Amino acid sequence: MALIVQKFGGTSVADADRIRNVARRVVESHRAGNDVVVVVSAMGASTDELVALATDVSENSHPREMDMLLTAGERISMALCAMAIQDLGVSAMSLTGSQAGILTTSVHGQAEIIDIRADRVRAGLEEGRVVIVAGFQGVDPIGKEITTLGRGGSDATAVALAAALGADVCEIYTDVDGVFSADPRLVASAKKLDEVSFEEMLELSGAGARVLMARSVEFGRRYQIPIHVRSSFHDGVGTWVKEDVMEEAIVRGVAHDTSEAKVTVHGVPDKPGVAAGIFEPLAAAGVNVDMIVQNVSIEGVTDISFTVPKAHVAAATEITESVVASVGAAGVDVDDNIGKVSLVGAGMKSELGIASRMFRVLAEHGINIEMISTSPIRISCVVRGDDVEAAVRSLHDGFRPSAEPEEESNV
Repeated sequence: MALIVQKFGGTSVADADRIRNVARRVVESHRAGNDVVVVVSAMGASTDELVALATDVSENSHPREMDMLLTAGERISMALCAMAIQDLGVSAMSLTGSQAGILTTSVHGQAEIIDIRADRVRAGLEEGRVVIVAGFQGVDPIGKEITTLGRGGSDATAVALAAALGADVCEIYTDVDGVFSADPRLVASAKKLDEVSFEEMLELSGAGARVLMARSVEFGRRYQIPIHVRSSFHDGVGTWVKEDVMEEAIVRGVAHDTSEAKVTVHGVPDKPGVAAGIFEPLAAAGVNVDMIVQNVSIEGVTDISFTVPKAHVAAATEITESVVASVGAAGVDVDDNIGKVSLVGAGMKSELGIASRMFRVLAEHGINIEMISTSPIRISCVVRGDDVEAAVRSLHDGFRPSAEPEEESNV
C-alpha cells in the first residue's frame, strides 16, 4: 500500500461532471489499497472572476481581504469533491489550508510555506478517509492571517504535503498529457517527455514552462518526492519528474516567456556601488529581477538593462526613476514588447557549441538577440515579443529536443 498525494487543477474541477470524474479517479486509487490525499485548485476561471469582482468593487489595493476572498475558490472545490467521493461510497473529509496545518510567511498574495503540521491529515488517513486539502493557501502562525501562495500555489501545496507526509509519489493532474518539449500550441511537432530531471524542470519552469510551479519542483528535489504530471481526462502515463533519469538529453526542451518587460537605465556612472544603488531598492520592494545586462562603458558611463515581470513594471519604474538622480544616471526606458526563449538540457554541461548553434539558428530566421543569460544547463535569449513564436519553432526544429541524446552532434 502506497501513500499518494494527487493534485487536480482548475480545469480538472471546472464543473460538476469533471468533479465527479475526479472523484472516480480518487476512489479508484483508494480502492486499489492506497492512502490518498487530494489537493484541489479553484474551479475553472473562478479565481480570475473573483479578482475581476474585487476590481469592480474597489480600485484600491486590499492584500489581506484579497487573500480572504481568493481562498474561497479552493474551499468550494474541496467541499464539492468530498461530496462526490462520499457519494461513491468512500469516506472523505475536506480541510482548508490552515486546518491542514500549512504554515506560511506573512506576505499576502505571495506567501511561502515554512512548515506543515499535518496532524489532522494523518488522523483522517488513519480513519480510512480520503483527505481533500484546499490548495494555494495557508496561515501565518504569528499573525494568524490567511495567506495565498501566488500563481501555481496548489502545486506547491501538493508537493510540500507529500514531503511532510512521506508520500511515495505526488501526482499532478492537469489538462495536458505531461511535460512537452515545447508548448504544443506553438509547435505541432512537440512531444511529450517520458521523464525530466528535477534540475531540468526547475530551469524549464523558471524559463516560462507553465506545467509546474518552480517552488513545487524545488520541494520535490529537496525531499526526493517523485512527481508524475499526467492528464485528468485519460489514464495514460504522463511525465515523471525525478532525481535520476535514464539519459541526459543535450536539449530536453524549449521554453518561452512573454510575461516580462525590459527596464533600461541610461547613462549610469561606471563606478563601484552604483549597481547596488539601483537593485537594492528593487529587492527591498519585492520586485523580482530576472536577467541583467550591463553594456560596455564609454567615457565612464554605461547602460544597465534588466527584466522584471510585467506585473512589477510600475513599481520597478517608480523605484528606478527615484534613484536615477541619486546615482547620477540619465534616465529610464521601459520596453514591454519582449519575450524570452530558452534551451534546457542536462547534457549541455558536457556538450560544446550549444550557445553558438542557438545563436546561428536564430540569426538564420532573422531574429535579433537583445539579452543573453546562461546556467550550466540553460541558455536564454531575450528577443522581440513579435519574434517569440518563430524563435520557439526554429529552435525546436533546429535542436529536436528529446528524452534521449542525439546520435550525432554537429557542434
